[in-house]
Amino acid sequence: MPASPAHNNHSNLAAQRCYHCGLPVASGSNYLVNINGKPEAMCCPGCQAVATVIVDGGLENFYTYRTEINARSDLQALGTDWKIYDLPEVQSEFVTDYDAEFRQANLLLEGISCAACSWLIETHLKKSPAVKTVSVNVSTHRCTLVWSPGKSSLSELFKSLAQIGYKPRPATDDQQQEFFKKENRVALFRLGVAGFGMMQAMMVAVGIYFGATDTWLDFLRWLSMLVATPVVFFSASPFFKAAWRSIKSKHLIMDVPVALAIGLAYLASAWATITSSGEVYFESVSMFAFFLLLGRYIEQRARHRNRLAFGNLAQLMPLTACCVSSVGEQEHIENIPLKMLAVNDLVLVKAGDTFSCDGIIVSGESEVVEALITGESIPVAKKVGDKVIAGTLNGRSVLRVRVTATGSATQISAIERLAVQAADEKPKQVVMADKIARFFVGRLLVVCAGVFLFWWFKDPSRALWITLSVLVVTCPCALALAMPAALSAATANLRQRGFLVARGHVIETLPQITRVIFDKTGTLTQGQFCVTDVVLLGCKDREQSLAIATALEADSNHPIAQAFHAWKNRASATQVKQTTAAGVEGVINNELYRIGTPEFVAEIIQQPQQNLVLPDDHKLWLLLANQEGAVAWFGLEDEARPSAAQTVRELQDMGIAVELLSGDQSGAVAQLAKQLGMKEFVAGAKPADKLAQLNMAQLRGDKVLMVGDGINDVPVLAGADVSVAMASASDLAQTRADTVLLNNQLTLLPKAIEISRRTHKIIKQNLMFSLSYNLVALPLAAMGHVPPWAAAIGMTMSSLIVVLNALRLSK
Repeated sequence: MPASPAHNNHSNLAAQRCYHCGLPVASGSNYLVNINGKPEAMCCPGCQAVATVIVDGGLENFYTYRTEINARSDLQALGTDWKIYDLPEVQSEFVTDYDAEFRQANLLLEGISCAACSWLIETHLKKSPAVKTVSVNVSTHRCTLVWSPGKSSLSELFKSLAQIGYKPRPATDDQQQEFFKKENRVALFRLGVAGFGMMQAMMVAVGIYFGATDTWLDFLRWLSMLVATPVVFFSASPFFKAAWRSIKSKHLIMDVPVALAIGLAYLASAWATITSSGEVYFESVSMFAFFLLLGRYIEQRARHRNRLAFGNLAQLMPLTACCVSSVGEQEHIENIPLKMLAVNDLVLVKAGDTFSCDGIIVSGESEVVEALITGESIPVAKKVGDKVIAGTLNGRSVLRVRVTATGSATQISAIERLAVQAADEKPKQVVMADKIARFFVGRLLVVCAGVFLFWWFKDPSRALWITLSVLVVTCPCALALAMPAALSAATANLRQRGFLVARGHVIETLPQITRVIFDKTGTLTQGQFCVTDVVLLGCKDREQSLAIATALEADSNHPIAQAFHAWKNRASATQVKQTTAAGVEGVINNELYRIGTPEFVAEIIQQPQQNLVLPDDHKLWLLLANQEGAVAWFGLEDEARPSAAQTVRELQDMGIAVELLSGDQSGAVAQLAKQLGMKEFVAGAKPADKLAQLNMAQLRGDKVLMVGDGINDVPVLAGADVSVAMASASDLAQTRADTVLLNNQLTLLPKAIEISRRTHKIIKQNLMFSLSYNLVALPLAAMGHVPPWAAAIGMTMSSLIVVLNALRLSK
């Protein structure tokens, strides 16, 4: 709570600064807050309100561990009407469904200055019973918030964030792009200042080293310090901030030796300038900062380019949509903002235009380029009833499309979320590399101390500069970049081919795969069944049997149900119930019917019958029956995918075992396995059976890749070492899979394994190079053969070589 304004120790507020934001406290102000048992002065009611909320929430430790002063708190922001963010139309831009109870909001937070901010935000929000998880990325200012709308509105959580000094805003594509532009602009500005300072310092150094004496020497030294100071305090400031944060959190990072080298070299040179004694190395300091910033900027651009290859896909969406409406008998066409487009609207898409939504074609025929989604540049023929995807290109003629999804509900947005999720996850290899780098930094500091002591006793005048050279030349930046750069390039390459990596461990695990298990329907086959045979067993004729079967399958989205599409609307069923991997039951004209596997259907037959034997072993057979007895067998056929046989052959040539695991009961499983050259297959497997089969393979020591597309594949997809969902898979299957095959080209599976193996070779090359470089450079620098400016160039070049070698994977 605010302390009494009459406190004696704070009578002279004019000489103080705000404890929260650091601005001067005006004379006569009495905004006090008790923090850690001591009244602290605030400059305004806004800072007082924020500090009070922090203290009342038991979060005073924030002020102990923060590394930078907070921005001044705005009372206007505190009083903002956040309720606008409860509107569904507004939330559609940045909020998605997490599960049945929770929703996920992606935010950008203003006011984040250091790692302590992340702790404060997460600790404060987790006090709300509505919040399930919250994570803050300090470097990007992004916050991912998962909360229950039934327990708290989003506006209340926004208000809670504003109360502790962090103004939230939606992390929309426009705002994220603006953040990237700002980051790039600031990086270029720092690089420019460093470059200018380096050139001027080197020009001045020519005079210092070649003839300047007495007054002129002192003048040139002061001039050199003048041009180097902005380089150190502005351009190199990120290194100092990052190093200080890491030391405060008791974790060593690569910026620690960098900050030490720049800081010590500058201070030693400044002392030599002030005392007119010793040597100055302002040009080396400026050169070191410039080359380091240049290397990091190039690495940053490479990361951004890889990210843009699979992220920010929504940036390619048009800003408007051509909406078609009817006024009486007249048709009215109007361009409306994309945000105003709603489900069931009718839009007109001209040749050469980009689809603004997911939808179904209601009139016209054309060819659509889906390279953005699938990686295939060959146009796909589309006709009435076909689906189109937002972000793809209409190539030939005008289409009218009925909207089925807009904004964050589109497939392109779902793909972007999966891509971002993969980019944010750290594989075990990268985590281990970070640990090695931190271990290396710690040992490097010990070595530097030993080098300094040795040279201090041998030649004190060279001790500092040789130690600085060791610090710089052996900084493990290349070691830290070896894995992330390669993984990022490989992920972008696979995405361009149509293989979307949705989990961070995929490329790490793919080279270890020893067995690939395929589902049958919709995976190895096209998933487009057709009824080829009807064998009647009861009193119903062919058309009546087909009408009953169609009524039972009407509400199912399984590929088998689509085979009965031609007989729809001839009968209707009620009390329909689906049983995974078994069949469907429902009531038609007061009679209970079932269609599916013989075991499932036979359960409702009341009178004993002869054994229900499959008509043959070459088709998929479904049995239809009611309580009186069997009605008919339906024979269905599904063609194998054109790429299936080649994929199986290539995997086997790579020494990988291939297995077919299907829920189908018929001999069609054996027929397909024989057709594709697969020796191992299992038919009639329920979801639990598939998972058991997978677990048995893993117990034998196999690393298993599972490929599936149905809801019945969800358990086995979740249990596999690496799981792949087809593009036509159910939403649930895609969310449980590690990767999504966007273009349904199975030949990408062996290609993905090959690329992942290449990635591991590149990573090994990078690691060997970075370690070899450090082993060679360390003794040379310790012996005094590497000056500080050469150390800066060497360290930067080693990092660039690692990044450029990794970029070979993007081809």
